[in-house]
Amino acid sequence: MSVIPATSRAWHLTARPQGWPKPEDFALREEAVAAPGPGRILVRNLFMSVDPYMRGRMNDVKSYIPPFQLDQPMDGGAVGEVIASEADGIAVGDHVLHGLGWREYATVEAQHAVKVDPAAAPLSAYLGALGMTGLTAYAGLLEVASFKEGDVVFVSGAAGAVGSQVGQIAKLKGASRVIGSAGSDEKVRLLVEEYGFDAAFNYKNGPVADRLKEAAPDGIDVYFDNVGGEHLEAAISSLNVHGRITVCGMIAQYNATEPPAAPRNLALVIGKRLRIQGMLVNDHKALQQQFVEEVGGWIREGKLHYRETVVKGIEHGVDAFLGMLRGENTGKMIVGLGG
Repeated sequence: MSVIPATSRAWHLTARPQGWPKPEDFALREEAVAAPGPGRILVRNLFMSVDPYMRGRMNDVKSYIPPFQLDQPMDGGAVGEVIASEADGIAVGDHVLHGLGWREYATVEAQHAVKVDPAAAPLSAYLGALGMTGLTAYAGLLEVASFKEGDVVFVSGAAGAVGSQVGQIAKLKGASRVIGSAGSDEKVRLLVEEYGFDAAFNYKNGPVADRLKEAAPDGIDVYFDNVGGEHLEAAISSLNVHGRITVCGMIAQYNATEPPAAPRNLALVIGKRLRIQGMLVNDHKALQQQFVEEVGGWIREGKLHYRETVVKGIEHGVDAFLGMLRGENTGKMIVGLGG
């Protein structure tokens, strides 16, 4: 059994952000580490995830997931090594995926941890391409948007962890055309040259509706929305009859203090018979095994590519989170905790 440390650092939310979160809304604090009781394991976290949905949890509002509590450790996806175990089926030295990130060491109920194989994929991939973000892309496109071969697909936030995977899965499944939007010319090149998108544009270089019409002159069939606002309005204009929208995220307005102006064209939903459906990845756990097998195979065969932006050190956890909200990451934003 490994030596159990006396203390562990963990990030606490100390104030509810108004608009954009500020570093002073958080504090990195030391806490005692206890040996695990029956049915529990102690994990040394190696990587933790920072994700857009966490911004919503900083508000004290009722939602699909409880808000973070002030002056308590935050939580989120993490992967690490088991250093003490009082649970059947999980041994010291095993690697597990669990939900108690934002801290260096976590005491986890074994039933809430999933063993992962570092030989099958890098451990960090289980927080991104083979984790929650990957399943979000897979289920959101194939199940929620009812994707079918020949569809024209538009993805916003396309250089992010979810968006880049949506576009590649669409191509692998037979989309006739895949279009992405991103916030820099460098990310646009990445979408076309590495991820195989047919077209991409920088949404900062002009009205989104105009850029989308240029990229998809015959319209689109599926819109995978990570952004909301102007992008959603543009997609509604370009969608063909019986088009489908998966609303995964609206990062453009997570930190807004005023309601967004767009979309102003919702009346088009009627004549075009559009379907707009929100999604939460937890509704699609039944797809987990199929997803890992199919996407894991594509990754091993070199057919599906992913990028990660890894920020090293728990002391930079909030920096990584704020950078992700500003779009500074390419692919999945991850914090490496060492080891």
